[in-house]
Amino acid sequence: MNATFDASVILKAWPFLLEGLGLSLMLTLVAMAGGLVLGLFLALARRSRHRLLAGAAAAYVNGFRAVPLILVIFWFYFLVPLIVGRPVGALTSALIAFTLFEAAYYSEIIRAGLQSVRMGQWQAAAASGLRPAQALRYVVLPQALRNMMPVLITQAIVLFQDTSLVYVISLRDFMTSTSIVANRDNRLVEMYLFAALVYFVLCASLSLAAHLAAKRRSTA
Repeated sequence: MNATFDASVILKAWPFLLEGLGLSLMLTLVAMAGGLVLGLFLALARRSRHRLLAGAAAAYVNGFRAVPLILVIFWFYFLVPLIVGRPVGALTSALIAFTLFEAAYYSEIIRAGLQSVRMGQWQAAAASGLRPAQALRYVVLPQALRNMMPVLITQAIVLFQDTSLVYVISLRDFMTSTSIVANRDNRLVEMYLFAALVYFVLCASLSLAAHLAAKRRSTA
């Protein structure tokens, strides 16, 4: 390891690092979007009066929350090609794994958000002539979303940090790209300090957004 600090290695490697950062952000956004949609259906299923549906949703949520994400990534990397009968690629497997895994966590966040809305809101919507689906969409869900926004942002931070796990299936995310440059150029201090700075800036910004969302909610 070189004794002198040389920041120029970061500038030289920036296009390479930017590709890795783009992959990390893309995984985060896709998993968030897919996880929120699937998580909403799971949350509604868990609130259902049909025991079989509620039980199946609970089994899904508890099952995924009981295993580490890195194991889920391995599962889908090896199992998805067997199920579909052809190679699907590491990126596709990672997107599926992250989406299904995050859905389990988002479903609990959404379920808590829905429970935070007073029953009187449902009753008022019904008295206004809205069907249950319309009451959920126009009355309950917007209020629940405002209540759960700080937790959703916090989960997004965790998700972004977890994207570094895709190195196990040879995807080149930001952290993997940093490690490649650090070992190739023998500049471990510079590269890992830079990686820490990037993670800190992005995660601190999201943490500030979560704090502001919580503050706005408390003053609303």
